[in-house]
Amino acid sequence: YTIYTIYTIYTIYTIYTIYTMKGVCIRSDMNRVNDEIFSIPQAAKRCAISRWTLMKCVNSGELKALRTPGGHYRILKEDLEDFIVKKKIYPLARNCSSNKRVLVVDDDLKVQKFLTAILSSEKYETETASSGFEAGAKVVTFNPGLIILDLIMPEMSGFEVCRQIKKNSETSHMKILVLTGNDSQENRERIMETGADDYIAKPVEKDVLLGHVEHLLSINEGNQL
Repeated sequence: YTIYTIYTIYTIYTIYTIYTMKGVCIRSDMNRVNDEIFSIPQAAKRCAISRWTLMKCVNSGELKALRTPGGHYRILKEDLEDFIVKKKIYPLARNCSSNKRVLVVDDDLKVQKFLTAILSSEKYETETASSGFEAGAKVVTFNPGLIILDLIMPEMSGFEVCRQIKKNSETSHMKILVLTGNDSQENRERIMETGADDYIAKPVEKDVLLGHVEHLLSINEGNQL
């Protein structure tokens, strides 16, 4: 078979494969959102920019994109995340967030592992981010119901991450639990005024953390009913 014939067979049977060399084959008329691959309109929506603007970034090489046999562009999730971080875009997320998804934002890898272990043991789905810009990308692709947020991080502080999330109607419903080792009355008041939903000082006991997480997500669930 020729390469074109192989691609056509995959398209007919709607088998979507991501190869190790990033060779992708998907249906050109795919309408549903795929967790790993985005069309130009889908990617643009997640960046809160027009498809024409995003297309310019693809054409200029700023954003990596693959092409299907039919000539349509497809963007891998990892490439979209890299683009969002590099361009310092704080994108809008979908309105309906999962109440079982928790995004842990902390530049300390030990803290990330500690928190994800606790949350995973209670069947929460977790993702981590080590900076404010990375958190912005994960808000788009992971769409969490709750964000556990450190205050002092490289590039963008927790204060700015909180402000960006809460000022957008598309993300303001996401609950923010601040967990910081830089505890002070000033920081507490400042972050709560910025829009945080709860505040805990490090170190924190497992039961205390889970109590706060459960409470915040129960509020989220009630608001979506």
